[in-house]
Amino acid sequence: MIELRKTVERVAHSIHRRGLTHGRTGNLAVREGARILVTPTGVSLADVSANDLSVLDADGRHLDGPRPTKEAFLHLAVFRARPAAQAIVHTHSVHAAALACLADLDHDEPLPPLTAYYGMRVAPLQLLPYFAPGDEAATSAVEQAATLSHALLLRNHGPVIAGVDLDSALDALEELEHTAQIFFLTSGMRTAPLTAQNLAALQSPTPQEPNA
Repeated sequence: MIELRKTVERVAHSIHRRGLTHGRTGNLAVREGARILVTPTGVSLADVSANDLSVLDADGRHLDGPRPTKEAFLHLAVFRARPAAQAIVHTHSVHAAALACLADLDHDEPLPPLTAYYGMRVAPLQLLPYFAPGDEAATSAVEQAATLSHALLLRNHGPVIAGVDLDSALDALEELEHTAQIFFLTSGMRTAPLTAQNLAALQSPTPQEPNA
């Protein structure tokens, strides 16, 4: 599916251009039938090519293309937990990563629902404990958290967001990053997060992959 590969290239370049990742960090994955396309290891998202994606099977076996990102297991775990998800975006975007470094975060609500679009596209956000990048010991924790939400925040690392397609996953990632920025801008001030009733009213069908 050349169009799907071109979409991976387009979204990867867009993520880098928008400053949602840096250097050679961040990775994407999409389902292609029974196979998984993943961005390769050691390649900046600015340089991802439609013709040079890693191809894995559902068990993570490398079938074709360059060596996959060492974080491919994160994508596979989320795909197992969320059959409706067709795409996943993982970055180290600045404000979301900064949030992941804060002490004493509320495990059940690490980021207050400050905006309606955060409520629609992200919430609830699941906070995971720290695992070293590439540590496959995180697999079970990621898979369990992904059964509860399409939006995960890895401690001292960054966000992992699933969607029905890459554009929806990117929309949610940007909303998480934007809300984290608002959170830091209002630090020390009284804020008025959305209530549970407000959030419930927002949970009508939306383009992103369902939260639960």
